[in-house]
Amino acid sequence: AGCDAVLLTQQRVPITRKIVEGLPQLKLISQTGRNVGHVDVAACTEHGIVISAGGGSGGASPYSTTAELAWGLIISSLRSIPYEVERFKQGHWHSTVGTRLHGRTLGIYAFGHIGGAVARVGKAFGMNVVCWGREGSTARAKAEGFEIAPSREAFFDNANIVSLHLPLNKETRGIVTADDLARMKPTALIVNTSRAPLIAEGALVAALKKGRPGFAAVEVYEQEPVTGASHPLLGMKNALCTPHLGYAERGSYEALYANAVEQLLAYAAGAPINVANPDAIGKR
Repeated sequence: AGCDAVLLTQQRVPITRKIVEGLPQLKLISQTGRNVGHVDVAACTEHGIVISAGGGSGGASPYSTTAELAWGLIISSLRSIPYEVERFKQGHWHSTVGTRLHGRTLGIYAFGHIGGAVARVGKAFGMNVVCWGREGSTARAKAEGFEIAPSREAFFDNANIVSLHLPLNKETRGIVTADDLARMKPTALIVNTSRAPLIAEGALVAALKKGRPGFAAVEVYEQEPVTGASHPLLGMKNALCTPHLGYAERGSYEALYANAVEQLLAYAAGAPINVANPDAIGKR
């Protein structure tokens, strides 16, 4: 209360109609990311609150840093790197047998900026890269020469690794179902560096307990931050978890927050930028 503007970090702060109605002085929301699925845009527009949502990141693209993190998770999981490092520190020699990338099938769910980057690295590793998603996504993948799965069922059936790269919105919430997960091989790995609610609530934990897929590498959670090791995935031996590190890289941080400040200054100068709800302009 009492603020003219707020700065939001990605999608971690839900702005509901009730919150909007309790902030009569608020004029601007400046955000470091583009996705505004956590904000009641209609309520903000009605109250004349402009939403400036993350333009460019000045060359230090969070897309590339998230793709890099996805590969860190994939390799760490398939080669049991965190486990072996800790065992080595405790005086033991290696005790696991890893899985190679070459010749395996990598499933990319949504071929956008991040999914495309992950797919290209998979190709460089000699993997069979198969894509799935909406028509625009599969068209981009096909244009770059990547294979499109013949069906959704085949996509989940055949992949050794499935990596999710969708934005979270009303259409994509829960888009990966328990049935999808149950189709995956008991040796398969699912990787989520996008948003936790893309997978139906509770479905991943239940699937891992059943052994299909056999493994998960996750860095996003339904409620963040996760503290006190309170998330059920953290207690599972077949889950590798990181605390949302994808865009936590110095160059990206500097660019993202510089942009958020530019949005504040632009609004103060009477020329807001990166506006997600242009109908709100001029209502105040």
